[in-house]
Amino acid sequence: METSIDGKTKMPKIAKVKNKMPAPVQITAEQLLREAKERELELVPPPPKQKISDPEELADYRMRKRKAFEDNIRKNRSVMTNWIKYAQWEESQKELQRARSVWERALDVDHRNITVWLKYAEMEMKNRQINHARNIWDRAVTILPRANQFWYKYTYMEEMLGNIAGCRQAFERWMEWEPEEQAWHSYINFELRYKELDRARAIYERYILSDISEIIVKNWIKYARFEEKNSYINSARTIYERAVQFFGDENADENLFLAFAKFEEGQKEHDRARVLYKYALDHLPKERCNEIYKQYTVHEKKFGSRTTIEDVIVSKRRFHYEEQKRHWRRYIYLWIKYALFEELQAEDMERTREVYRTALSIIPHKCFSFAKVWLLFAKFEIRQKNLTAARKIMGTAIGRCPKNKMFRGYIELELQLREFDRCRILYEKFLEFNPQNCTTWMKYAELETILGDIDRARAIFMLAVNQPQLDMPEVLWKSFIDFEIEQEEYDRTRALYNQLLTRTQHVKVWISYAKFERGTEEEDAVEKARSVYRRANQQLQNSMEKEERLMLLEAWQEFEMECGDSETQKAVKQAYASESEEEKKGSNRGRNEAASQPNIKLMALAKLWKKDQSTVKENLEEKSDQDNDNKDDKEPEGDEMDKDDGETVTANISKL
Repeated sequence: METSIDGKTKMPKIAKVKNKMPAPVQITAEQLLREAKERELELVPPPPKQKISDPEELADYRMRKRKAFEDNIRKNRSVMTNWIKYAQWEESQKELQRARSVWERALDVDHRNITVWLKYAEMEMKNRQINHARNIWDRAVTILPRANQFWYKYTYMEEMLGNIAGCRQAFERWMEWEPEEQAWHSYINFELRYKELDRARAIYERYILSDISEIIVKNWIKYARFEEKNSYINSARTIYERAVQFFGDENADENLFLAFAKFEEGQKEHDRARVLYKYALDHLPKERCNEIYKQYTVHEKKFGSRTTIEDVIVSKRRFHYEEQKRHWRRYIYLWIKYALFEELQAEDMERTREVYRTALSIIPHKCFSFAKVWLLFAKFEIRQKNLTAARKIMGTAIGRCPKNKMFRGYIELELQLREFDRCRILYEKFLEFNPQNCTTWMKYAELETILGDIDRARAIFMLAVNQPQLDMPEVLWKSFIDFEIEQEEYDRTRALYNQLLTRTQHVKVWISYAKFERGTEEEDAVEKARSVYRRANQQLQNSMEKEERLMLLEAWQEFEMECGDSETQKAVKQAYASESEEEKKGSNRGRNEAASQPNIKLMALAKLWKKDQSTVKENLEEKSDQDNDNKDDKEPEGDEMDKDDGETVTANISKL
């Protein structure tokens, strides 16, 4: 600002811009920086070369360098690069003691850094400090035994020095840690370089039996080839045989059999090779036998006769066909669809009958049968009003291959025809075939009930509950009791409950018995129900299962709340409270005993398991029989073609 003579302040004049158009060349920050760099006039000169001419200058130089290194380390001790540069500089100054001090300080900071150990040992080896290097390797493999680089360097140094015993000792220390495959082979190659075949063989024996090599077949093959290479033919064959026995059928590998067969082929033992190929084909899964079939065929073409070559080709085709036989259900459905086509579309009944007969003739009924084909054939004959032929077909089916589904299907046919006498005969045959099936007994009794023959139905139930073995006895007893209740035979029902209670004292039976007494329309029904609860309480009072008694008391308490008076309610409530207290104390006591004697429960469970083995085995056998009976009703999982066939057949049958 300017000041006039009068002392007044004048504002500066604003210059007028004559041209407000943008400049043709725009200036950017990047351009300014680039031009400043290009026009840089002050060049930093390189540092002058120093020549150290006396010990004082050398000491000064070393002091400045060490101070710089120490400052860098002080800033960040965990950066190993600073330590390595420092130690290498000291080594370049021929100050080995100082270099060792730096390396040791670095190891104190991070003793698991592999690079530090390697460079430390390499420094000692480079300067021919063998004992120092050996001590460093020994420390390294002790602290980091899983770092394979240390072991490789250690053994290489000892071997280069000619210290074979020391190298072998280092390998032995290494093998105690069961390292990876390459380490074992390095040890074996070391022994082979010095013609120590026995030592190499011992290492192979240790290796193939170690945990890491347990499932590796190729190591056994390498061992056998090692023996073969050194002309120990019998030993090689023994190793192959041991390998086959070691892996067994579950973990067998096709490469092992191929190598074994190639070995026998190389020894001109063609019969042995042929036996090996056949053994592999019999014991390996079919999907893993393709290469074995290929090599077997090549072997027979080179060394076999015409008969053996034909046998190989036949066995190969057999493998192909057996693979397709897994889907046998789809082919049975093809026959069924063929028969339905002849009946529905072509309307050729004789041809349909012939198709069914042919399908039944090709099914191996001694191995398995297909109940659906028999039933469809019989229903076809019924549709042709040939009842005698239908019954003959079903009779043949039951005679040749009796199954639950065939019996049920035949009985259903006779029920639809209202031939109840024949149904009775079939039920009797069915029960002779499978007396453990509770469903059959209940269906038979239900039939007699529908026909109005109550005594006959009751006799059937009595025979059923007296059977020594049943698949679902609780369902059968319940059905029998419900039958008597429907007939309003209360005395017989009570007798059944008492008979059942002689076999089992389960709390649910007692509760059901009490509810039955409460549900009767007799005058003293409430008192009889209360009497049942009292009997049950007395029976379960000394039982080990306290929870069952609690369940009984809860049901009894509900009963008294509904039908009892204040005195009975109070008595039951007190019993329930005392039982609850004992249950809590018992659980705490049991927890303490379990903590002090942990093996008691285990031994009790073991005894219980041993006791139940026979019963479980028998039940499994019965269940497997039932599963075999129902197997042909189920379509194979994951087979969409079979599923579509079943749906198509069902739709076609529904049209008839």
